[in-house]
Amino acid sequence: MLPNPIPSAIAAEPELPLYEGVTIADIVLVDSPASALDAYRALLEETVLGFDTEAKPTFAKGEVSSGPHLIQLATADRVYLFPVRHQTDHHRLREVLESRRILKVGFGLGSDLAQLRARLGIETQHVLDLSRALPTDKPRQTLGAKTAVARYLGRRMQKSKRTTTSNWANPRLTERQMLYAADDAQVALRIYRLALAAGHL
Repeated sequence: MLPNPIPSAIAAEPELPLYEGVTIADIVLVDSPASALDAYRALLEETVLGFDTEAKPTFAKGEVSSGPHLIQLATADRVYLFPVRHQTDHHRLREVLESRRILKVGFGLGSDLAQLRARLGIETQHVLDLSRALPTDKPRQTLGAKTAVARYLGRRMQKSKRTTTSNWANPRLTERQMLYAADDAQVALRIYRLALAAGHL
């Protein structure tokens, strides 16, 4: 049985137990043709995927982002990380993202979709932005992942600013970066399923 939604006001309270996300063993770094083929086969079997992207931050005024640099797609038990520099042939990734059969769910996806379109020419289809779709306390208010985790899971999700603003274009992602990115995608899938079961979607 699902717990009653927790008021968003306590989303940041330190008394909530820490959210434990994916482990490094749950993450598949897609950095070769063989791993890409395995990933696409697994993803095409799904009907709903957690979805997010990461981009190297911009700091200079007027600087335009060259992202996305990492694309994350999550199933219930695996998160696939696609460094864009390795994806010289995007047709299989395009097939997943442009599929009207597979629902892609995530938080705050506006810039993600724009960057995919601008840099890779991918028109992502069948997308649900949970920030806008989930009910909130006030009209026109959007719901962030941290608030949603508190509300639906009764947990506190930590988001390190240092990791958030790290260089996602690095040739070698750190374990911290991979865990951060994987959690962003998979928690969206978890929240979607809980909200759907609770009749909130």
